Amino acid sequence: MRPAPAHLLPVLIALPFAAAAQAEIPEWVKSNAGWWADGSIDDATFVGAIGFLVGAGIIEVSPAEAATEAPDGIPEWVKSNAGWWADGSIDDATFVGAIEFLVGAGIIAVGGGEAMGEAMGEAPAAESGGALQAELEACAEIKKARDRVACEDEVEWRIKVAWYKASSEAYEVGPITYYYPGLGTDGNSFYMQGEQPILDVTMLAINERGAENVALSCTSPSVCGYDVFDGSRAFKYAGTDFTSGQHVIRPGEAREFNILFGPNIGYGGTQLEYDASRDYTFRIKEAFGGADVPLDLQ
Repeated sequence: MRPAPAHLLPVLIALPFAAAAQAEIPEWVKSNAGWWADGSIDDATFVGAIGFLVGAGIIEVSPAEAATEAPDGIPEWVKSNAGWWADGSIDDATFVGAIEFLVGAGIIAVGGGEAMGEAMGEAPAAESGGALQAELEACAEIKKARDRVACEDEVEWRIKVAWYKASSEAYEVGPITYYYPGLGTDGNSFYMQGEQPILDVTMLAINERGAENVALSCTSPSVCGYDVFDGSRAFKYAGTDFTSGQHVIRPGEAREFNILFGPNIGYGGTQLEYDASRDYTFRIKEAFGGADVPLDLQ
């Protein structure tokens, strides 16, 4: 492990104790820090990642604490710290504390609660379509193919999550929020295959309120936390991507899942039947709670 630089020590001494209790930083931010440190991405892209931390409340800085002016650019030693954090030489709390100190000291400026883009003269980066698209384009500048693909995959996933949040009905069930965008969207369809109705349901689940890992459970048609209900009968799945019987979601993590209803595949399953006079719901019946999601089957 490379030693932390001497100039970091007064930063740590000056930090309030609360800095050690910051929320877990998303892994993609650490990846960005490493790419920034080795020159694969530019200053503005990294500032966007730090802006995400500020906007998400992982780094909390009061406007009253921030200096009104900041020097041009970002000091080189901050880039060194980012590299040490990315390779594990310093921990999350140390890195978050150092950035918080820099913001409070005016080395990196923020204003009015906005994410920090002003330090580089850039617009604040948020989890919006335009900002994410800019990040995706920045990934193309990464020199190493493996890192470039990893960057693109990460940003494309965040774009998908942002789309779900903007396009879906949200259902809060215990620690999990389910986002259902409705029929006619990617992975969601209802059609007739001969005389057999086929229903494809795809949702996003985010562990937004849990302090621990949460498992979504579906081990077989007869033992599954999800089914379709027509007011009198429950219909079990014909196919699912719960390959191990569970999707485990860490705090703050999102997971997309798909369930198909149609023919009876056995194992306690049922055949989906369609009656236009009935209202259908997708039922969530997990150990941590439940919800009924209306399905507009036409």
